[in-house]
Amino acid sequence: MTDIVALVPMRHQSMRVPEKNYRLIAGRPLYTYILDTLAACSEISQIVVDTDSSVIKDGLRTQYPRVRVIDRPAHLCADTIPMNEVLLYDCELVKADLYLQTHATNPLLSTASLSEAIRSLLTSRQEYDSLFSVTKLLTRLWDASGKALNHDPQYLIRTQDLPPVFEENSCIYIFNGKILAERKNRLGYHPMMFEINANEAWDIDTESDFEVVESLIQNRRARTS
Repeated sequence: MTDIVALVPMRHQSMRVPEKNYRLIAGRPLYTYILDTLAACSEISQIVVDTDSSVIKDGLRTQYPRVRVIDRPAHLCADTIPMNEVLLYDCELVKADLYLQTHATNPLLSTASLSEAIRSLLTSRQEYDSLFSVTKLLTRLWDASGKALNHDPQYLIRTQDLPPVFEENSCIYIFNGKILAERKNRLGYHPMMFEINANEAWDIDTESDFEVVESLIQNRRARTS
């Protein structure tokens, strides 16, 4: 059986949304949503949270005692530190066949998508060495100079008929330690794109994102109550 460890980095400070990772959203700390999702995924053998936050550490001790905590060292705490450096540090401390990295800021991500992503990569290891999740975009895109990227402005076709482009949505990354050490990157030499539904691909980066996701969570609860 493949040993798969989930890595969830959670800094204490956040530049655009203060106290984002542990701020209450729909009545619960934000980080609890992804931890519950990961805990329900049978393919994951261990959940590891990398954090410098005493608030998050206290919450994990009382609510998630089975989650392993890595104390993030001071030299990796700045918001300018690339995520791959944090992951390299974590992978030195926790060994596994594969790592699945996600974020506290992905509260709508489903356990079903996690399981499907894992199975997709495991059954395609001869072709792909890593995986990242994407969202399909069917819209007219332009670069900063005003050049059309995925359409011909002279021939206006329906957006649903455009060739799709894909946005890296930061919800799921799966990789092994060898790839990360060699490339200093969680994306390998031959990564698989794994599409997930836009409804669960929200990654909270702004106050507006926070408000929208909170509304979506509350609406889901109302439908199931």
